[in-house]
Amino acid sequence: MAKEITETAKVAENATEMLAVGDTGGKLSVYKGHEESRPWAVRPCQGMLTCVGVGDVCNKGKNLIVAMSAEGWFHLFDLTPPLSKHLDTPGHHEVSTDDQKLGFKQHIPANTKVMLISDIDGDGKNELVVGYTDRVVRAFRWEDSSESSENISGQLVLLKKWLLDGQVDSLSVNPGPDGAPEMLVSQPGCGYAILLCTWKADHRHPAEGGADRAAASREAPVRDVILHQTSGRIHNKNVSTHLVGNIGKGGTQQHSGSGLFALCTLDGTLKLMERADKLLWSVQVDHQLFALEKLDVTGNGHEEVIACAWDGQTYIIDHSRTVARFQVDENVSAFCAGLYACKGGCNSPCLVYVSFNQKILIYWDVQLERMESTNLLKILESNSEYTELLQQLGVAGDDVSAVKDLIHKTLYLPEHQSRVPRQPRRWGRTDSSKCRTDIQGAI
Repeated sequence: MAKEITETAKVAENATEMLAVGDTGGKLSVYKGHEESRPWAVRPCQGMLTCVGVGDVCNKGKNLIVAMSAEGWFHLFDLTPPLSKHLDTPGHHEVSTDDQKLGFKQHIPANTKVMLISDIDGDGKNELVVGYTDRVVRAFRWEDSSESSENISGQLVLLKKWLLDGQVDSLSVNPGPDGAPEMLVSQPGCGYAILLCTWKADHRHPAEGGADRAAASREAPVRDVILHQTSGRIHNKNVSTHLVGNIGKGGTQQHSGSGLFALCTLDGTLKLMERADKLLWSVQVDHQLFALEKLDVTGNGHEEVIACAWDGQTYIIDHSRTVARFQVDENVSAFCAGLYACKGGCNSPCLVYVSFNQKILIYWDVQLERMESTNLLKILESNSEYTELLQQLGVAGDDVSAVKDLIHKTLYLPEHQSRVPRQPRRWGRTDSSKCRTDIQGAI
């Protein structure tokens, strides 16, 4: 029986991006590039993997791979030494005796569903936030037990436990009005909640009875939760909701005021918000949206919102509500987006899909010249080659009717192509079949 892939990790923020994938059989596979369909490295994990992530969870300035199982096993892997060791050796790397010391395992509460590695309290150190199937969210922080940088030695320490009203499907961090990070949790019906990080106050004022009493108070579920509904429209209270925060605005506006965050629902609602009371736009589509990401596909610093449906329909929407759609030919069970070094060791925007028939589809170098609609004549007028071609053909540039007729015949009437010295460029379009990589090997 084939093992279903349950989670694709966010690509790591380092020089050469990699892709980490976990499956229900407890296998963690790490891919590099597209030359090999087999994983670059494989690590065994205990239990059924439900969450995979990449980040500096130990606050040592180095990204590690985190894999968590439904049974509550937290796995931590450092693949940096094997990377330098096998830098010039492409292909598949199984676990060796030397590699075992680069892993760590700890048991935490079971039924994990989603996770996030980020600084959620603004102290400059990352926390590990885990959402559970019983509507609980827990925040942990790593504490080292050794000064050695070679081995992973330490443990996760619980900071706080929150209890939500509805199921948790997404975790994200978004800058608040004062620029401080706010911990966002999606709630059914296109809602979300802000979780208050109050453990600093708990440490300043420990409960009577000593450290054991204080630890018990942190484990007890609390309601430091601020609920928000994004509009007055009545949504299905049971429909699942996903969100993504800290969407790039581009330029100096990136660090000013409240951050942008987006929400999507399984019944096809998409929203971009700046605050709980400021809706920038809302879009209703006829597909079931189950995943939401952010990615700058135009290179202007403004991150577009990317939503994916079960049937492979993908929506790319900018801050002005301009929509581009992309259709994958297969039904999708998991989706993520980010930078990935798929070819030539150069990172580029990528869309990663996992199909129900155990294939990973990577669409690499996904870039658009622009999202907004524009006038073809204005674009051509800024091109010196276009002006020279008009002169060679004896067409006046200010004769709009003649220019439109020439462009129409060039694009749509093959028998007139012989009149044009060279074919015009196809503006803003890419043959997606040349930018797709299929990985099947070890899944």
